[in-house]
Amino acid sequence: MTEPAQSDPADELLDVVDEHDRVTGTAPRGEVYRRGLIHRCVFVLVRDPAGRIFVHRRTDTKLFAPGAHDMFVGGVVGAGETYRQAAVREAEEELGVTGIAPRPLFRFLFRGEGLAWWSDVHEAEWDGPVAPQESEVAWHAWLTPAELAERLERDVFVPDGREAYRRYLEHRPA
Repeated sequence: MTEPAQSDPADELLDVVDEHDRVTGTAPRGEVYRRGLIHRCVFVLVRDPAGRIFVHRRTDTKLFAPGAHDMFVGGVVGAGETYRQAAVREAEEELGVTGIAPRPLFRFLFRGEGLAWWSDVHEAEWDGPVAPQESEVAWHAWLTPAELAERLERDVFVPDGREAYRRYLEHRPA
């Protein structure tokens, strides 16, 4: 039996949206990035029961911010997919788990490096083992908020993750 060919992420069909997050059409991810079209992404901050945060380094083959660190798992929302569906799918794929239940927190329009996307931020707790997706995650660890703050000072993090985390810290009740 032959394994199915891996699809090219640049060919993934995405909803294109406007400044108010209304769908205006669809386009392949490669075209969306090349033309700087607004699309949708999900971000899931995953904590363990001790409050540590899952932090990882992206693989060097990623289309956006290869090799950068991130404190969120997530990714683009596929055409016709809801933010909720994408949050569960992306978290389960990247962590290698099933049964995660992300809670939506807030949404904002991120702009940077000639790109723009609606960023739907979620939080989830996971108390089991993880088996991160090797094509997405090059390194991972569970870090305390203080350890994450230290890494933010010295390591390269994805710009949208930095902005989402800044807003998360403002949004989170004391």
